[in-house]
Amino acid sequence: MKDFEHLISVWQGQPKQEQLSVDEVLKQVKKGIRGITNQLYWGIVAMTAVLVLTFIILFFFVFQSWLTYVGIFTMLVTMMLYAMMIIRNYRILNKRDATLNPNEYLQHLKQYQKNRAKTTGWFYYIYLLLISAGLSLYFVEILQNASTLYKTGVYSITIIWFLFLTFFYKKRIFKNEEEKLNLMIDRLERLQGQFE
Repeated sequence: MKDFEHLISVWQGQPKQEQLSVDEVLKQVKKGIRGITNQLYWGIVAMTAVLVLTFIILFFFVFQSWLTYVGIFTMLVTMMLYAMMIIRNYRILNKRDATLNPNEYLQHLKQYQKNRAKTTGWFYYIYLLLISAGLSLYFVEILQNASTLYKTGVYSITIIWFLFLTFFYKKRIFKNEEEKLNLMIDRLERLQGQFE
């Protein structure tokens, strides 16, 4: 009996979780989503600019080798696919309002996070592989008359850049977004728990 009373006193002595303000949580969630959508928006703007530049190079410059055209076309198609994925993610996050139905929004956010993690993981590597292949084919003709030192420098910088994107940038960017999504989901779940 003494153990039971001790257990009850320990249980009652636990600090109660503070009640979250609905307005404050929804404001924080909207701010977090706005941060992610702003990042996606500027990604769309940058990708559009690079697509336009690649399109101009493909259709208004004359190259001798068909490999150069294959390389540019590979990069163009890959960037178009990536741009469509960014636009899709932007629209998914931007079209729903957390204030209308927080429970439905929470489920939607969890589903988005799951799909984003799955898609981003494999697509990012395919994207880098195809861009690398396209750039390599493009450089065959462009660097044809360059000195060996210049070719080595260009290829080295390109390889270092892709390694940086693969092993540092990807982890940092996607980890940051994942943390923001986890924080928003946690807040919405805590808010939902208050009303159950």
